[in-house]
Amino acid sequence: DHFREIGIAEPTFWQELATSTVASACAALLTIACSFLAAYGLARSRFRGERLLTQSFLVLASLPAMAYVIPLSDLMRRAHLVDTFAGMVLTEAAVTAPLAVYVLHGALRQLSPEWEEAAFLDGAGLVRLLWQVVLPLTVPSVVATAIVMFVLDWNLLLVPLVLTSGEIKTIPVAMMDFFTFERELDWPTAAAALLVSLVPLALLAGVFHRVLERFSLDSRRTF
Repeated sequence: DHFREIGIAEPTFWQELATSTVASACAALLTIACSFLAAYGLARSRFRGERLLTQSFLVLASLPAMAYVIPLSDLMRRAHLVDTFAGMVLTEAAVTAPLAVYVLHGALRQLSPEWEEAAFLDGAGLVRLLWQVVLPLTVPSVVATAIVMFVLDWNLLLVPLVLTSGEIKTIPVAMMDFFTFERELDWPTAAAALLVSLVPLALLAGVFHRVLERFSLDSRRTF
């Protein structure tokens, strides 16, 4: 059974699977939290360079990995966060944040400001406005963006490879150990490990699909 041989070929594989899941989830949540606030501020601002600033986030998101890995690794080294779980999460969040800001900005720009004006007239503060009005109205966009961020964080290879040593490994780094010259290549075991690594992504897609379906039904009943 090749699934049982995964733990023999890579003894820490299951630990690395858990590390990737937790790190990707934390990085995605941090990215969404920061990007949502930045996108809302940008969407409700009116200044001459707004469009140029918005497009700059898309440019940052399209940069190759080598363009930001070295500066971020130097920053993490100065902050004494190299080879730490927190440093890896912060770096992954920083890498995917520009794309999240760009996507959420587009969703928030389509949201009618009349909802916010009505909330302000009712005496709602900024925190209550964002939590009880803006966020519920943009749940589909936020959830979809969170899924994309999780997948991007899950698939990052260069960031954890540079910022962490052998003690902290993610699945992409662990999969490299199945294709080294030091060991005989076992394609069935490597394929089984790859299949197992897709399970969290499949579960995430299924759960959030149910969440979006329930939200869609609740919205139809409300309106």
